[in-house]
Amino acid sequence: MTFDLARICRWLDPGCRQPGPRVRGYSIDSRTLRRGDLFFALRGPHNDGHRHVGEALRKGAVAAVVEQGWHGGGQAPLLRVTDTARALREVAARARRAWGGTVVAVTGSGGKTTTKDITAELLSAVQPAAKSEGNLNNEYGLPLSLLRIPDGTRTAVVEIGINHAGEMQPLATLAAPDIGVVTNVGTAHLGNFTSIDEIGEEKGRLIEALAPSGTAVLNADDVRVSGFARLHSGRTVTFGIDQPADVRADRVRDLGADGTRFRVAGEDLASALPGRHNIYNVLAALAVAHCLDISPARLRDEVARLQPSAMRGCVRRSGGVTVIDDCYNANPSAMTAMLDVLARTSAARRIAVLGEMRELGDRSRELHREVGAAVASSGVDLLVTVGGEAEAMAESAGVPAVVHETPDAAAEFLAGFVRAGDAVLIKASRGVALERVRDPLFRALGRSDAGGAVG
Repeated sequence: MTFDLARICRWLDPGCRQPGPRVRGYSIDSRTLRRGDLFFALRGPHNDGHRHVGEALRKGAVAAVVEQGWHGGGQAPLLRVTDTARALREVAARARRAWGGTVVAVTGSGGKTTTKDITAELLSAVQPAAKSEGNLNNEYGLPLSLLRIPDGTRTAVVEIGINHAGEMQPLATLAAPDIGVVTNVGTAHLGNFTSIDEIGEEKGRLIEALAPSGTAVLNADDVRVSGFARLHSGRTVTFGIDQPADVRADRVRDLGADGTRFRVAGEDLASALPGRHNIYNVLAALAVAHCLDISPARLRDEVARLQPSAMRGCVRRSGGVTVIDDCYNANPSAMTAMLDVLARTSAARRIAVLGEMRELGDRSRELHREVGAAVASSGVDLLVTVGGEAEAMAESAGVPAVVHETPDAAAEFLAGFVRAGDAVLIKASRGVALERVRDPLFRALGRSDAGGAVG
């Protein structure tokens, strides 16, 4: 969204009379700042944006928002405030209200980024729609996402992520969503909560924040999520597969790495996104479309064109090997879902490369062992674990397993092991960096000496 600098200045200080050009963008990072941006000098635990004000202005920032006690910048245009992070939120909240379009906010323990992306893609086929970039979903990312809604957009789809109690309410209030979507409640970030029920309570605060005129979009197959309907006095639209729902898939066919087929409201749909869990993501997006009076029939071709985002279920075939790249992040339910994708993928051998899942707290080893038990029932021929407590998966897997401490060691092993006909799943928490397994594996797939024996 673009605004005159004078207007933004008045939002921060009603008595401000700062003249200036039109603000065309918003930045908290001088490295990626573009000419015409307004720069917010945020103080973080490891960096202070005030150190980069000069660089931001030299690169073409129209002004910088700085703390009142900071001295620097000479005669450069500076907007002085008590707290720059609070100023960022205030400007975003004012801009969101001034814009006046429809905001769709998506949260959940899993699938929220994919659901956000799918929703924006489907809506864009019918109306001007935008989405938040990547996973800009926290106290800094969400206000930036709101401020970066392009002029002329009618609907914006944003993601709200939380990893501690108390984070959802202020973010939901800032976004002021017209439609609130909850994909599921699971054990992601369990180490920062007392229980999964507390996680559920925190996710439910998105629905509590809806105005009576807003709409809650809820997963009917998740008992915690479906219960959030009681938190909202307005309209609720449900989606699901197993339970009755307003937007329900039937005749489901899961083809593993080759995607899924299903029917919604009598319309046969095909999706290249692998796994039953991705059907839920598509259903959530179709439920949002339903709220806006857009039918599944209108979106059939758009559903067929959907492709996974980077490192989120991307399927690549090379050298006769199918690689399922899902190494962006992981939690127990997401691990189990992708093991099911691997199990349904046609292959001579199925190899699961699973790294440590983080932020699981005192139950971490137990939950890793539960994933190992899922490996045992998923038809995996070889489990390769990487890092930390991932070795606990090998203890309960009941299949041949190779334990590695680092991605580099696992990559070296796999380069000499995989062969044509194999299917390989790669998944872990982001901090494990399993792309260091994926990239060497792709380079090695054409080697003639690859192809070891299991066990």
